[in-house]
Amino acid sequence: MSCSPKIMDLGLLKFEHIKEIDELCDEWVPESLIPPLTEEMQREPPMLESAAGPHAIINGKEVVNFASANYLGLIGHEKLLESCSSALEKYGVGSCGPRGFYGTIDVHLDCEARIAKFLGTPDSILYSYGLSTVFSAIPAFCKRGDIIVVDEGVHWGIQNGLHLSRSTIVYFKHNDMESLRSTLEKITAENKRAKKLRRYIVVEAVYQNSGQIAPLDEIIRLKEKYRFRVLLDESNSFGALGSSGRGLTEYYGVPIEKIDIVTAAMGHALATEGGFCTGSARVIDHQRLSSSAYVFSASLPPYLASAAITAIDVLEENPDLIKKLKENIARLWKGLSDIPGLSIASNAESPIVFLKLEKSTGSIKNDLTLLEEIADRVLKEDSVFVVASKRSTLDKCRLAVGIRLFVSAGHSESDLQKASGSLKRVAAQVLKS
Repeated sequence: MSCSPKIMDLGLLKFEHIKEIDELCDEWVPESLIPPLTEEMQREPPMLESAAGPHAIINGKEVVNFASANYLGLIGHEKLLESCSSALEKYGVGSCGPRGFYGTIDVHLDCEARIAKFLGTPDSILYSYGLSTVFSAIPAFCKRGDIIVVDEGVHWGIQNGLHLSRSTIVYFKHNDMESLRSTLEKITAENKRAKKLRRYIVVEAVYQNSGQIAPLDEIIRLKEKYRFRVLLDESNSFGALGSSGRGLTEYYGVPIEKIDIVTAAMGHALATEGGFCTGSARVIDHQRLSSSAYVFSASLPPYLASAAITAIDVLEENPDLIKKLKENIARLWKGLSDIPGLSIASNAESPIVFLKLEKSTGSIKNDLTLLEEIADRVLKEDSVFVVASKRSTLDKCRLAVGIRLFVSAGHSESDLQKASGSLKRVAAQVLKS
């Protein structure tokens, strides 16, 4: 029985269609699971081979280290090492369990009480990792529908917390109080329900991405006028600002109870790890039940909590550490005040000295290339370790990139002179060409 011409045509069409699909499959090249390696990705970063103190070993060579936020110079301090050793002998390395299950050890409670006593707050709560402190605290209090007004220059940890909160995020210009005022005014005027919503202002005491100090007195005035709460990240000010290192509130003479939520990482001035949040008993109790990094993460190793207690003791017993830090900041500022092609963007009393290009190339990538060349040559030629403020693809900070120097009370006058002299010479050569 012969097939009709119509059926034969349909069969031919089907055959041609299958043939075309086969050819397309043969030609198809699947997209790589990972992006191709660029020259930048293959660049080997400097390798640290010692503790990250004022002097460190990088790639087998001793260097002056301005890349670590060791503000009080406590890394490697004898009392901290003794405290860690004693805690290791007594507790081991920790329970590896969350605080609410079987991870709470007496030294955690002692550390929380010590921080609260030092800052003059009712209570505090410890976190196991510095960065997770703020990006866990934010979504613990801020939910979908809430309004968060935030400085455009905040670091990635805060950005991540904002994303996790699913709140309505409104940015204001970096450290610009007129921009903050107009933003709060607009939100209050446009949203008739605003008074019924939870509303927050989120700022850093010392901005990691610029070295600027937040004008807390003005922030408090605006907070009270427009009825917002304030979350303040003191990671780079705790132990570094104020006459006794109690941070931005002491620096401005503002009662700490005017700040609703204070967070800080302990890996900077205290030379340990972990973080804390401090405030009213209600603020702290709420986090013990609803903050993901506290509820689900293994508790802070007890030797690190012990080191934090000892670091605060050392700070209180040695007020000259704060004085020496301030003197070192002033010396470095003076040495870098006329650096060719670069300008200081940070506050004169900030422990972060931030250098940015006087004339941008118009491209963040090209700006970074210039800054990294300066940093590389300073390390190679003069054994001074500084870093450019390189950001990940997830970091949405809108500020200019720069070279960031973390000043330490452990730096000597010759260290500061060496750094400023080297940066001046290399910047003049690189930016001139």
